[in-house]
Amino acid sequence: MEKRKFAELGLSDEVLKAVDRMGFEEASPIQTAVIPLLLEGRDVVGQSATGSGKTAAFAIPAIERVDPKLKRVQVLILCPTRELAVQVAEEVAKLASGKRGVMEVPIYGGQSYERQYRALKAGAQIVIGTPGRVMDHMERGTLSLDSLKMVILDECDRMLDMGFRDDIEQVLSATPPERQSLFFSATLPPQIRGLINRYTNNPESVKIAAKAQNAPRVEQIYFEVNRRSKIEALTRLIDLHDFRHGIIFCSTKIMVDELDEHLHARGYQTDRLHGDITQAQRNRVTEKFKKRGFEFLVATDVAARGLDVDDLEVVFNYDLPNDAEDYTHRVGRTGRAGKSGMAFTFVSGREVYKLQGMMRYGNLKIRRENLPSLDQVEEARENAFFEKLRGTLEEGKYRKYDRLIDRLLDQGYASTDIASALIHQMTAHNDEKRQEVEHAAGFGREERGGGGGSGRGGDRGGERFERGGGRGGDRHEKPSFDRPGRTGRESGFTTLFFNVGRKNLVQPGDLVGKIGGVTRLPINVVGAIDIKQRHSLVDVANDAVDTVLQKMAGVRMKGQVLQPIPAQDAE
Repeated sequence: MEKRKFAELGLSDEVLKAVDRMGFEEASPIQTAVIPLLLEGRDVVGQSATGSGKTAAFAIPAIERVDPKLKRVQVLILCPTRELAVQVAEEVAKLASGKRGVMEVPIYGGQSYERQYRALKAGAQIVIGTPGRVMDHMERGTLSLDSLKMVILDECDRMLDMGFRDDIEQVLSATPPERQSLFFSATLPPQIRGLINRYTNNPESVKIAAKAQNAPRVEQIYFEVNRRSKIEALTRLIDLHDFRHGIIFCSTKIMVDELDEHLHARGYQTDRLHGDITQAQRNRVTEKFKKRGFEFLVATDVAARGLDVDDLEVVFNYDLPNDAEDYTHRVGRTGRAGKSGMAFTFVSGREVYKLQGMMRYGNLKIRRENLPSLDQVEEARENAFFEKLRGTLEEGKYRKYDRLIDRLLDQGYASTDIASALIHQMTAHNDEKRQEVEHAAGFGREERGGGGGSGRGGDRGGERFERGGGRGGDRHEKPSFDRPGRTGRESGFTTLFFNVGRKNLVQPGDLVGKIGGVTRLPINVVGAIDIKQRHSLVDVANDAVDTVLQKMAGVRMKGQVLQPIPAQDAE
């Protein structure tokens, strides 16, 4: 079955906004097939495994059927395990975020009854639970199904395998006969067919076979990474493997913009594609990327669809795709034309269960690895520099500095010390610039979990920051001035007033990244930064002031529309 856009499925504006925020641009085959049937009020039997995007297929119609004014249980979703129940509940919460008054609650063993009872008493309309705990609440009188409109059995075959048949039958028997039913199961053995015959009314059958195929020439790896550490994980992997051409997939347009700005601020050559970019600009970016006019394209799935590039080295799943087929489409963009490629996927928290479902559904071969350490990255940089230096020596095409070296030898310096000092001169300045930029961008602290924080992932052996000098640090932790118009600025810089400050949770790195990402100016145009409660003062190189004022006006940052002006005009 072909995919359709969610806007074509007859959904409410509130749900469409939530879908857009989650980064769903097109419905998967199972969603395209099931959502319209459920919206029509039909009973459905779906054959589709975890990893096909089926959670949204039943969660969206369920949310649409809920009456927010009725504070009683209207939808019941049964899951085989607490992990799946929590995962489904999280997705329901995101999809229902735009529909005011809709509440959901996960109910499973191992969590206190009291907490679940409070949520039920508060008027939760959607209950997601395991059969055993749902039965317990029914027997205690804390869960009533009198107002139920829809019951959904997710992974029905697994629930039967786990011995929940009697519980399921009791639950279904207690539901109103006019309620709508949905059975999801990867297989339909006789036991499940018996339940379907007894508890559904003329159901529509939908079967979605797995079409995802493993990409044999693509080495596929996933990392469990703390959300805050993804940028560090990404840059470490780029630097470790010395990648020069790849696509980085994000789930939302906002994430594409933010990541593009962060990478640009770190000195990587990037550009972006998503649904809000005009066709003319999209064509320009696509053609430039094909010609290797920049290194990494940051994009959403739909924006990158139809992009035909044969020599990609790597694909990054910065955000997990919606289903196994989207995953296969992403990683299949590398390893083409007889070449090998690599695909890296970042998961955090319970996303690992979703990825494992994709792996089962699509027969995907993705191995788990730990993030490389900073020492490994440094060693890779040294090896790359060594090979570059050795190649230059073997080629013999370099200017001779024998007279200068002889002078140093005559003064008693050893030849190894002279060579080491020269290499230090070549790399130390770039290391200093990199550290300044990363400190300014808030990447100087090691994070706990998921592979750590960010110390160094930016310039790939001293080549990344050729565009700028990196004066982006927060050099005014204790500012000398407390009124608009003054930062104690250095010569050649003008102070600009930005209408965001500490109350907007702005940090120096946010300003550095936003200015660099939007204006495409070198990093060294930003000087001292002084963040106040309601505004910030940013020193900008004199020749860049007009560009910054023009391009930053109207840009959103931390939910605020920027209106930068010269600081002297704000006094």
